Amino acid sequence: MTVLAGTEPPTAPMRQVARVGVGSVLAGRDALTILAVLLIGTPVIATLLIGVFAGGGATWTHITQTFFWTYLLNTVLVLAGTATLILATAVPTAWLVTMHEFPGRALFSWLLILPLAAPGYVLAFSYADLLGVAGPVQTGLRDITGLSARDYWFPDIRSPGGCAFVLSAALYPYVYLTARAAFTTQSICILDAARSLGAAAPRRFLTVALPGARPAIAAGLALALMEAAADYGAADFLGVQTLTVGVFRAWSSFGDAAAGARLALVLVALTLALRWFERLQRGGAGYQASSARWRNLHRSKLPGWRGALATVACALVFCWGFAFPVARLIWLSIAEADQTPPVWDATWNSVILALSGAGAAFLVGLIIAIGARRGRLIGKVGQWVAASGYAMPGAVLALGGLYALSTLPIRMTASAAILILVAVYVSRFAAAGTASIEAGLERAPASLGQAARSLGASGFQTAIRIDLPLVVPGTAAAMLILFVETLKELPATLMLRPFNWDTLAVRAYAYATDDRLSAAALPSLMITLCGLLPVMLLSWRLSASRPGQRP
Repeated sequence: MTVLAGTEPPTAPMRQVARVGVGSVLAGRDALTILAVLLIGTPVIATLLIGVFAGGGATWTHITQTFFWTYLLNTVLVLAGTATLILATAVPTAWLVTMHEFPGRALFSWLLILPLAAPGYVLAFSYADLLGVAGPVQTGLRDITGLSARDYWFPDIRSPGGCAFVLSAALYPYVYLTARAAFTTQSICILDAARSLGAAAPRRFLTVALPGARPAIAAGLALALMEAAADYGAADFLGVQTLTVGVFRAWSSFGDAAAGARLALVLVALTLALRWFERLQRGGAGYQASSARWRNLHRSKLPGWRGALATVACALVFCWGFAFPVARLIWLSIAEADQTPPVWDATWNSVILALSGAGAAFLVGLIIAIGARRGRLIGKVGQWVAASGYAMPGAVLALGGLYALSTLPIRMTASAAILILVAVYVSRFAAAGTASIEAGLERAPASLGQAARSLGASGFQTAIRIDLPLVVPGTAAAMLILFVETLKELPATLMLRPFNWDTLAVRAYAYATDDRLSAAALPSLMITLCGLLPVMLLSWRLSASRPGQRP
């Protein structure tokens, strides 16, 4: 290539941009990233300070001598079982509905997302009723066989394995959504090249599609495991003593929030270790579709028994995660409909808080993800801070928020309580937005952003006009996860909501703890109904959005 005298070489603008980026630590986008990190980190840092400097004493000594290793072992067992069941169900079903045509595919493409709208502790109540000794499953088994309860073995739902069974049923859509988004945006040209070289369908999936989708799958699995580690309702009801149960017992039974904060530090360390291990295993590798040729997604038809097997597999996963437990709740709510109080006020409160919390958390997660993609240190720090917040139970973050608020001259009015609650939602769920957007940004060709900046586009213009259009499926998944998670959030809402400001999650929890499962069924079903519209919108975006194609 010939370069005319007196002109700069093509790489000069890029070097200039790099020099400006190094010297502009407090530039506009960096200031936004710093503000986002502070918003997330304030409750986290307050909690860490409480745990480190005020978390000792007699309560902590008692916990370490009696319960600590039980908490840790049960947590590890639940996480291992949850990860195994999620990977075994979410990734194959995402591949089937994205790349193949079989009876019921269009229906299952959005039905498989519905478990995300069901709170884990509600599924625990439903499955405990279904699979318990007095439940319909074992009762029917005894009626058919003539055996008594002592004459046969039946899996115990009230165990670490049962807790993993329930949590994976509620959380597998995390991986299903991110995996489906990754499969939807992959380059068909790469798969066609593998087919032309003689690779069979299973080999194309294992060696081409799966490695390309691995960042998105890992991001979804990390979110699911962090949510499982921070779960309280399901584990407590099923009698599984996890670290989160220990945190709540330290606060509610012993009245020592500082000891609970110190125990939460173990959750943070466990989550950060999982995130570090995943990145170490990946070795910093990324997967980008650099081909400029994009073609429409043509699904291959599964004939005969293969199509029937795919239909049965998707149906079983859907029934496990949604149909069976929700059908039981519907039956209970109808059986005692005259004793179910109205929940319209709680529904309105839930939607307001969910929209506010999801919008704020998504914006903060987007700012941090873009800052990290630009290679800025504050963006990397924001990723770790967001992961720390997601690992902490909502009640612990609520304590941290109240502690931080006590240092400011602000009165605790209803409006202030809602603002603090939204801030805790941001700290708790920003990782859901950050991880999903980050996975999408990693798949976007870096050459496009470099070309835009070399033509003088600012970082903000590059993010809006280049990065976001390429990761629409990932951002849609992030918005769905954030909305539904804030809709289901229970502990922080219980502690920080204004007086007489009940949400659906609060009502369901209150009825369930009073052993009024029939009354808890209606607010739980309303949570699912509120999440149904965003689920359908997400399914449409995932099915129709591909690079170079208008949905």
